[in-house]
Amino acid sequence: MVKRLLQETKEYTAAALATPVFMILEVAMEMIIPLLVADLVDKGVEAGNMSEIYRIGGYMLICAVVGLFGGVMGAVYGSKASAGLAKNLRKKMFENIQTFSFENIDKFSTAGLVTRLTTDVTNVQNAFIMVLRMGFRAPVTVIVAMVLSFRINVHIASNFFFAMVIILAFMTFVLIKTRPLFEILMKKYDDLNASVQENVTGIRVVKAYVREAFEKTKFVKGSQGIYKAATAAEKMIAFTMPMMSAVIYVCIILISWFGAHEIVIEGTLTTGELVSLFSYCMNILMSLMFFAMIFIMVTMSVASMKRIYEVLEEKTTITNGENPIYEVPDGSIQFKDVVFGYNKTAERPVLDHINLQINSGETIGVLGGTGSAKTTLVSMISRLYDVDEGEVLVGGNNVKDYDVETIRNQVAVVLQNNVLFSGTIAENLRWGDKDATDEEVKRAAKLACADEFIEKFPDGYNTHIEQGGTNVSGGQRQRLCIARALLKKPKILILDDSTSAVDTATDASIRRAFREEIPGTTKLIIAQRISSVMDADRIIVMDDGKVNDFGTHEELMARNEIYKEIYEQQTGAGSGDFDKAQEGGED
Repeated sequence: MVKRLLQETKEYTAAALATPVFMILEVAMEMIIPLLVADLVDKGVEAGNMSEIYRIGGYMLICAVVGLFGGVMGAVYGSKASAGLAKNLRKKMFENIQTFSFENIDKFSTAGLVTRLTTDVTNVQNAFIMVLRMGFRAPVTVIVAMVLSFRINVHIASNFFFAMVIILAFMTFVLIKTRPLFEILMKKYDDLNASVQENVTGIRVVKAYVREAFEKTKFVKGSQGIYKAATAAEKMIAFTMPMMSAVIYVCIILISWFGAHEIVIEGTLTTGELVSLFSYCMNILMSLMFFAMIFIMVTMSVASMKRIYEVLEEKTTITNGENPIYEVPDGSIQFKDVVFGYNKTAERPVLDHINLQINSGETIGVLGGTGSAKTTLVSMISRLYDVDEGEVLVGGNNVKDYDVETIRNQVAVVLQNNVLFSGTIAENLRWGDKDATDEEVKRAAKLACADEFIEKFPDGYNTHIEQGGTNVSGGQRQRLCIARALLKKPKILILDDSTSAVDTATDASIRRAFREEIPGTTKLIIAQRISSVMDADRIIVMDDGKVNDFGTHEELMARNEIYKEIYEQQTGAGSGDFDKAQEGGED
């Protein structure tokens, strides 16, 4: 896992390698200075030799400047390498997410992916720079300081060794205890982000139903979950610094006691050497404190690294075959005994042995109650999902044999709640074809009956659309999405209840434009209004994941009870609700 993440240092490898080099240079200067201090005290101060004081002081100044240079350069290159790693991780994750099928996306919540791209990457970035700088600096400092301390006095230096063992044992204990707590904490972040995203996205519904208090309570609950998880981890970590401080103070006391004894009684230690031992003691124990900080950062980042690794290594379930087809001959569609289920362990599939034959250029209506799998049916055509059994053929070829981008470019899907992006109307429409001319954009808008309101805007096609299309009505948003799909010039156009927010007259105008202007395009229209599909060439009646019937309006009126009941409700009682004709769950 770590090896995979470190591959993303790429062009920042030189900076990553330079960081520990400069940190070691800084350590080397810091280790020389205590030796110079010992000579300064013994040969200069106690001997009253000013020339020696100036000479040694000059060396100390040079060491300080060189050490400062090493520290600054280590920080600069460390920051460059860690920021580069974070940039590349986000880029790689986002690129991989773009390849995900719906099945892959279903495994990760949207909020979870956002957390992984932000908080998790930041945790890894902080841990990486800590390891680059302190992860190399601290062990080198400890080793060199220990060697030099033993060289000065073995008896006193042995105290450092025992203190180091105690601290390392404690840090290992903290690491083991806090790691699962940080994993829980990251999941709590996912839950909180999901709550915020849901609230902001559905803010109009929240206000319409006056549910602000409920949403506040839900947010507080999520925030409280993070607080508890973070507090549990921090309680363990909180003991680290006091324990480290206690060990440092004990070491200082022991050095003072034994040092004074050897200076006064045995005369085996000089005053300068005792001062050096104090310096090395602080260097060693401060380095161990840095180790503690590294342990904490790494512990936090391990959970984040695992979550990032999961996204990087997730392979899309929908891929090209060995020799993909790059051209779709026509818009004919055939379902051959198709079976599909979102949950592979469910008792029965969502689509149950579907068999259909649709000719190129036909207009096909799709009716059915909520939960009859209308949307799932059309999702098979553009390989948003792959069938579990059977085949879906487009243009006479299995959709799995096509290049994924090719088949999706030839199948345009307009959803009921399709999304517009921040930018101008023209920019949004050109999502269908980035190279479309102004004339092509206007023609697509005209076919979708969107030109009539676009031209009323002061800026026309340059009118700015807010994120999500919040500054246009639902009907206008749907017509813009239809125009966007038409710019793709697809061989198959799927309208998934995408005229539900437009009036019947506009709906009829759109269908008439389709019939007259794009007769060669196969059109599948999922609708709740029977008037939207009555004039289709044929109509599919879905019921509980199966094709209940397939025929013209006249044929279905004569033989199909579900269709007849729907027709009578909408043209007679006028309820307009298919779910009264049949029961079901959600599409």
